[in-house]
Amino acid sequence: RIVESGGGLVQPGGSLRLSCAVSEFTLDDHNIAWFRQDPGQEREGSSGISSRVSWANYADSVNGRFALSRDYAKNAVYLQMNSLKPEDTAVYYCAANPWPDPCTFDPNDYDYWGQGTQVTVDP
Repeated sequence: RIVESGGGLVQPGGSLRLSCAVSEFTLDDHNIAWFRQDPGQEREGSSGISSRVSWANYADSVNGRFALSRDYAKNAVYLQMNSLKPEDTAVYYCAANPWPDPCTFDPNDYDYWGQGTQVTVDP
């Protein structure tokens, strides 16, 4: 099970920290990725972190502004989003797939999904 939290309304240039809490499986053997989706748009990957190595990947649109971290003790992954832009507005979903499957930005590669949390960047 995956539960996201931390979304909200923020002004351009502001920051938010999203949380992804997982249960019934562990971060030790699952990759975690964050996707986002606007109404009428396809779900796109924004960032991902591999389970077994210290490796994270970011889409060009968020690279340098977003940062992933994880807490194995809490079985949670966090997405720190800085310098937010109106185009970052979307529902953000946390997803997981089991290692050694690759940590990709293809939503079809992921088995587990959260319910999503809304992020709105607006003056």
